[in-house]
Amino acid sequence: MGFLDLLRPRRKDDAVAENTWLVVGLGNPGAQYAGNRHNVGEMVADELAARLGAAFKSHKTPARVAEGFLRPGGPKLVIAKPNGYMNTSGGPVSALLKFYSLAPSRLIVVHDELDIPFDTVRLKQGGGHGGHNGLRDIVKAVDSGDFTRVRVGIGRPPGRQDAADFVLKDFSGTERGALPNLLSDAADAVEAVVSDGLVAAQQRFHSPA
Repeated sequence: MGFLDLLRPRRKDDAVAENTWLVVGLGNPGAQYAGNRHNVGEMVADELAARLGAAFKSHKTPARVAEGFLRPGGPKLVIAKPNGYMNTSGGPVSALLKFYSLAPSRLIVVHDELDIPFDTVRLKQGGGHGGHNGLRDIVKAVDSGDFTRVRVGIGRPPGRQDAADFVLKDFSGTERGALPNLLSDAADAVEAVVSDGLVAAQQRFHSPA
């Protein structure tokens, strides 16, 4: 930033962008997928929107969006659910970042994670896609992997069940009993990243119970 930039009056839009986070919950559209393990990211998005008292609405980008403030005068959350299928998440996410003038560093993606035990939440920034189709498409479209991931553990399929079939099945009866707490923990993790930063949030959610 040069001297003249320092003298330039700050626009309201600049200040808003600096205090805004885009939170994207990944999943597939349609009632037939709503309860799938693969849609846990969208479930967390619903939990966050409910906490803010915000409703999802159609948007100029190919996504449904709910907006609200974490607390009065606090950070603004733009919570989004892409309209398309998981493997086409990149286009909507890229469009949302451009619409709100946000860098990938202000993006939090909430998604299911096979490599983490069920009922566990882990946080990371950057890295590859790990075979996750939604992450793969986002990294390609945004041309960066430098965003925060809230990884919601769904565990590995039992026996020899194919992973692709496993993620497209609804949570089991036992899992559904614990699901509200898992969604609440994941929503708490998003809020912690926004309020306290990634390192502090990791220390909280990665510590042994």
